[in-house]
Amino acid sequence: MLDQLITIYFLVFSAALFGRVNRFSGFLAIPERFPDPMNNLNLPAIELCIRAIAKVSLDNEKYFCDLDGEMGDADFGKTLADGFRAILAQLDGSIDRSSIGAFLIKIGTTFAGSAGGTSGPVWGTAFLRAGTNSKGKQAVTLAEIVVMARAAIQGMMARGNATQGDKTLLDAVIPAVDKLDEFSKSTPEDLVGAFRAAAAAAEAAIEFTRSWPAKRGRQSYAGDRTIGTLDPGIVAVAMMMKAIVAALETNDGA
Repeated sequence: MLDQLITIYFLVFSAALFGRVNRFSGFLAIPERFPDPMNNLNLPAIELCIRAIAKVSLDNEKYFCDLDGEMGDADFGKTLADGFRAILAQLDGSIDRSSIGAFLIKIGTTFAGSAGGTSGPVWGTAFLRAGTNSKGKQAVTLAEIVVMARAAIQGMMARGNATQGDKTLLDAVIPAVDKLDEFSKSTPEDLVGAFRAAAAAAEAAIEFTRSWPAKRGRQSYAGDRTIGTLDPGIVAVAMMMKAIVAALETNDGA
């Protein structure tokens, strides 16, 4: 019995010293070490971010549905949660982790095949485009993340037939990526700082777009009556960006 306790203590101590326990997974794991200092994202860090945004989706399923129900069809929260539940099942299974690209492409196909409505193809395409632009990579710099994100935005625009200013999630995603782009050119080594600024930009979009009329999706049918309401996609992106920052700060020791 004493030998078993000593073994367990050694394993937990090793996890604390040489890696970090993934607090978004349902089991104790010793992942690969994250970049130190964190000036790029490797696959374990990206997986941690995916788990973080999935948690936001599942924890806020009803809230996102309630927001959507003000002028839409009240299914955004459920659709989003369906997609991320399927992703979490893949993460806890045998998802392809041979490279960041392969990983994100599988995330995209899983989401698109599991989430209904417009969200399935829009969010699925975003992950697919990001994966296509990171094929074979084991880590990505801030500049490479911007390239992946710009490709994801183009995919979302094409799938959703939307653009910036239509009061959709793009009005949170685009300003956030613009901030990442700024940091990639000025202080590319400050990856966590870049994501903090991006999260702040996404959060600012919540109130900034409140006075706009919705121009896409079921909400657009209500026309000017959508003025004064919050877009659930914008709120979701802002909350997910904050969750990503929290995850990165924890693993950067910030």
